[in-house]
Amino acid sequence: MEEEDGGSEEAALVRQHRKEKELQAKIQSMKNSVPKNDKKKRKQLTEDIAKMESELEEKQKQELAVLSPKQRDEAEVDSISNGVTGLDLGNNVPGQQMRVSKAQKRREKKAALEKERDERIAEAEIENLSGARHLESQKVAHVLSERQLQIKQIPSDGHCMYRAIEHQLKERDKIITVTNLRRQTAEYMQSHSDDFLPFLTNSATGEMYTHDEFEKYCTEVANTPAWGGQLEVSHTDCEQPV
Repeated sequence: MEEEDGGSEEAALVRQHRKEKELQAKIQSMKNSVPKNDKKKRKQLTEDIAKMESELEEKQKQELAVLSPKQRDEAEVDSISNGVTGLDLGNNVPGQQMRVSKAQKRREKKAALEKERDERIAEAEIENLSGARHLESQKVAHVLSERQLQIKQIPSDGHCMYRAIEHQLKERDKIITVTNLRRQTAEYMQSHSDDFLPFLTNSATGEMYTHDEFEKYCTEVANTPAWGGQLEVSHTDCEQPV
């Protein structure tokens, strides 16, 4: 009868351990109190939970051992810690893996595009070494070198023609800004519209510019980084070169 009572008490204790909720409630409270993006605190939380798990398991083992020393190796120690081990601490937020995966794909795509671009640039540079433009540049550089001159590199930013003229004027002690060069060019073209209109056509219709289209063109010459071409550089005021 004592064995039955002992077994009954042991079974009751095991059931009590299974139903124990205090630790779970405490863990949930701790979990909710730590921001999901605070990795340092979450690491500390994991360590605290592991400690609580160990303490609870040891406590329950001792309770069973006191209740039934002969069966302590066979007794079921069903502690809350079994659930703690697999507890989701919120490190893997639903959908996060997908977001990380998409971000990784974007990075990989960007890296691939950059690699492809670098390869194209390298191929173009290799091709240019034997291309007509490169050979022509070499010949020009040779002629300039014999005359103690050199090529001045100008950035292709839309203002390049005007910057080149600005540089040459500066070499002759004539200081004039790109802004003024553009303004003077536009004013000259507007005052000599008959010299320019025959060379300006609407790309959509093929017809010669109307007066309004020509005025818009001149406004862009004066106020935007619109590229300068043959018209702008060849038709200039001799007294105020542009």
